[in-house]
Amino acid sequence: MSLHVVDGPYFEEFTIGQVFAAPSITVTDGHAAVYSALFGDRMRLPLDRHLSRRVTGDERPLAHSYLAVHLAAGQTTYASQHVKGNLFYRGMLLRKPVFVGDSLYTTTKVVGLKQNKAKPGRAATGMVALEMTTVNQRDDVVLHFWRSPMIACRDQNAATGHDDDFGWIKHSFDEAELLGALPEGWNLAPLASELTGLKPLALAVGDEVDVKIQDTVTCAPELVRMSLNMAYTHTDATKSYLGQRLVYGGHTISLILAQVGRALPNLLTMVAWRYCDHLGPVLENDVISSRFKVVDIVDAPQGGRLYDLEIEGYAQRPDASGKYQHEKVLAWGLVVWGA
Repeated sequence: MSLHVVDGPYFEEFTIGQVFAAPSITVTDGHAAVYSALFGDRMRLPLDRHLSRRVTGDERPLAHSYLAVHLAAGQTTYASQHVKGNLFYRGMLLRKPVFVGDSLYTTTKVVGLKQNKAKPGRAATGMVALEMTTVNQRDDVVLHFWRSPMIACRDQNAATGHDDDFGWIKHSFDEAELLGALPEGWNLAPLASELTGLKPLALAVGDEVDVKIQDTVTCAPELVRMSLNMAYTHTDATKSYLGQRLVYGGHTISLILAQVGRALPNLLTMVAWRYCDHLGPVLENDVISSRFKVVDIVDAPQGGRLYDLEIEGYAQRPDASGKYQHEKVLAWGLVVWGA
């Protein structure tokens, strides 16, 4: 008789070039319904399959672009079960649209290791640079990105010597790369209907937008489970350095994306993340708000425009006296395509 322990890797157990796989996932109507219920995102094509068919020419309903990111990110989390927090995303390019019925296959490769400086009274941790590639059932690359979770060491006093530079990780895109990621042959004319009552802002480079809609974080573990995210800290408060469940960063980002969509009601899809930095923790029942600046606008040959945005996200939670404290928790360089 033997005792078998099921656990994820600690920082000392990572090696450069190590590759992790995950179960493939077929995107279903159920995924789409849960995403809509959690975030109330008003992006039009994932909500209306008849409009989606008229615009994309595909009989299959278009999946929300961030639903695809959630599923792909969840597939990467075998490597980050002992995560203390995901520090950043970099260089994410959404190369192909994802439709309901598509299957996603993600591989995760270790490309950098950097142990954090030792501090008195703090257990040893390190940052792992992971490179992710997601393909569909036709082997088309639909998503490629990097992220860096901070991972606990098995030995609290470990000294691994890992000190890689992460500065090489991609964090920008040229115009050709962004335009090349847009789908060809979409007909944007149906999105111009006046029947929607939507009034897009006339945005110019340099404009700033303060989104007054705020959202309370709820059902954070449900998104984690749906996306097969294995990080302990998101479902088990005893594994969190906060003593409370740490909300998966993508949950916060999805709420903020839905807020950005209020200002860009004819938003078609996300195209790229130049960077996405988590600046502070988010907890269940935090109140999330956002503002953004337009740093560039490019007319797309496929129609519509690319909007390059710098987004700030904030969380509010009450202190011991019941007074709400306001904290910046996110800095996000996002490129979206709008009609």
